[in-house]
Amino acid sequence: MPDGLEATYLAYLDALNERRFDDLVDHVRDELTYNGERLTRRRYADMIAADARAVPDLRFDPHLLVATDDTVACRLWFTCTPTSTFFGCAPTGRPISFAEHVFYRYEGGRIAHVWSLIDRPAIAAQLGSA
Repeated sequence: MPDGLEATYLAYLDALNERRFDDLVDHVRDELTYNGERLTRRRYADMIAADARAVPDLRFDPHLLVATDDTVACRLWFTCTPTSTFFGCAPTGRPISFAEHVFYRYEGGRIAHVWSLIDRPAIAAQLGSA
């Protein structure tokens, strides 16, 4: 059973997977940076909720997870079927698979900084927009 920061991060993923975006108050600071851009927690939650609307079966599946001190590094894997435009690509009705490599820095037990690299070329290639 995971403990410490790993357990905290997995609880965050559970909230995302269960679409409990209001629960992000427990996981994300009031303000954070996402790839260097300052966001409010609400704007960050809205961004993730928009992806979940475009891809109703979107599930954050950690395939590689390292947690130390105040930092989490994770390779998330997604296998899902977009039902509306996703990262600028029209849906095809077919499932796609792609990775996100993401790093988080925690402050006071909540996410304060996110650096994310989503494999958008893989998404575009599978949706025929490459």
